[in-house]
Amino acid sequence: MLSIKGINRTVGQEQQASMKEIEVLEDLGIHLARRDTEALFQEQPGTGNPYLEDTLLRSYLKIHLPPKVLEEVHQDLERFGNRLLTKIQPLSWECELNPPVFRQYDAWGRRVDHIHTCSAWKRMKEISAEEGLIAEAYEKRYSNWSRLYQAVKLYLFSSSSGGFSCPLAMTDGAAKVIESLGISGSLKNAFDHLTSRDPEKFWTSGQWMTERRGGSDVANGTETVARKQPDGTYRLYGFKWFTSAADSDMALTLARIADAEGQCVQGSRGLSLFFLRVRDEEGKLNSIQVQRLKDKLGTRQMATAELWLQGARAELISAEGRGVAAISNMLNITRIHNVIGAVASMRRMISLSRDYACKRMAFGKLLKDHPLHVQTIARMEVQVRGAFLLLMEIVRLLGLAETNLASEQEQLLLRLLIPVAKLYTGKQASAVAVEAMESFGGQGYMEDTGLPVILRDTLVLSIWEGTTNILSLDVLRSLAKSQGQVMAVFLSTVQEKLELVSSTKELAPAVQRTREAIGSLRQFMAAAGSEQGLTMELAARDFSYSLARIYTGTLLMEHAARADASSADACAALRWCSQDLCPVAVESGRGSYGGGAALQDSALVFGNSRL
Repeated sequence: MLSIKGINRTVGQEQQASMKEIEVLEDLGIHLARRDTEALFQEQPGTGNPYLEDTLLRSYLKIHLPPKVLEEVHQDLERFGNRLLTKIQPLSWECELNPPVFRQYDAWGRRVDHIHTCSAWKRMKEISAEEGLIAEAYEKRYSNWSRLYQAVKLYLFSSSSGGFSCPLAMTDGAAKVIESLGISGSLKNAFDHLTSRDPEKFWTSGQWMTERRGGSDVANGTETVARKQPDGTYRLYGFKWFTSAADSDMALTLARIADAEGQCVQGSRGLSLFFLRVRDEEGKLNSIQVQRLKDKLGTRQMATAELWLQGARAELISAEGRGVAAISNMLNITRIHNVIGAVASMRRMISLSRDYACKRMAFGKLLKDHPLHVQTIARMEVQVRGAFLLLMEIVRLLGLAETNLASEQEQLLLRLLIPVAKLYTGKQASAVAVEAMESFGGQGYMEDTGLPVILRDTLVLSIWEGTTNILSLDVLRSLAKSQGQVMAVFLSTVQEKLELVSSTKELAPAVQRTREAIGSLRQFMAAAGSEQGLTMELAARDFSYSLARIYTGTLLMEHAARADASSADACAALRWCSQDLCPVAVESGRGSYGGGAALQDSALVFGNSRL
């Protein structure tokens, strides 16, 4: 039923009613230019082959990869880029429109705990196997460059994966743990599945660490108990509060082994690592009950659940009490995947924003012809360029370490850069996503453009696998554990890179500012060394930001100094280094970490009652 000026009509009466309305309007002297309602439309932003359009990626590969490797990789990435554009991106939107559904009971009241995922999600799993998105790193076809090549494919895949990048991160982490522990027995079977290119054999893995008391403090938050069985296996009892990719085939999880009296060792020394299959060969859950799916802000394409382990059969795979050490390899890999997701989301948003600027008219000219608009995109571009090079540096170092080609200094540097990159790029991605959304005006806020999906999915990156503060403290631990060696390696590496680019005249201002930042960092560390530990804890976040900005600046300069780098590369390096490279020194000068700073913070947040 339609209504116009109080006239109700059915569809069959529409033409007659329209004629009457026109006559009324004409009688009133109202000029009728057009009666048909038209929908407002704008040019939709789009992108082409993501590999071919990414000039920085192609430039980096050309500079670093051996010619024979580059030739093969280039051909495969161009093919993969076309597949992403034509086949995989549409599946991504299907995953967003059809999130997982949890059915606890069947029609007859039997408990089934079935998590239904859409066909597009299942297809993403098959594609991941076909493209070797996990296998590539473990086959080592290209020796130390295999890990970097895998990271590039994951980077291209991430924004079109429909959230499937998350289970891939944990799958990669699980494979890394198994590889580090030694591939034998049932673990060999699991490893073969995790690294398979056959969609029929490929498994994904979960990572079940978070319990009711929280995620990062596993030493005090893990309550799950493991009881040994006569056949040498274990039964797990506990509640897992946050299990991503709950539809995975297997999982690695932490638990406390109970002794004959049922007592467990507390703290991190009581944690051991276990491997379990989520379902048996008939598809029945392994003594696991699904309590509910999490109602998340983003990554809604993926099933995240609360699980009760009620005697789940599992296998101990670490030394007893060495679970945290054993799973650390998984955390390093998933944090690198977090960086991949951050860089990929920034690149996607900026690519769409740039294309929109070439199509959208405002105030009589295209957005690309408004200098302020272009400046805004350029500032975002500098951020994604820096983040991309930091990602490439980490996976380059990881590739060397995995093929026993990394020096001791390179291994120490990798240990430091992983948490630094994860915490910094997570913050970068959120800021860029918000800024890029604004560049589309009101359309950026519309759900069916897909832009809000990118924003929501990006916001998890500063939370998952350790928040910014948790990772900042992890950075401090890495410095303390190495007794200063890590920091010495960081500073010497930066100095070496600066020496290599110092002859490039146009980079002189960036080199000078970076050297000044290093000097300020050294001064802060010398002063902080004589203070109480609270000073470094308060400074942890700004300290980590300083490391990220200084190192990223040197990478931008290093890339710009290469013979075939463009003027845009030099511009990016100069702009990056024009920011405050050492915020920890600035805040220290303001007294942000000095005596009484913590009490002042508490008064600001909680009021004088807490003093």
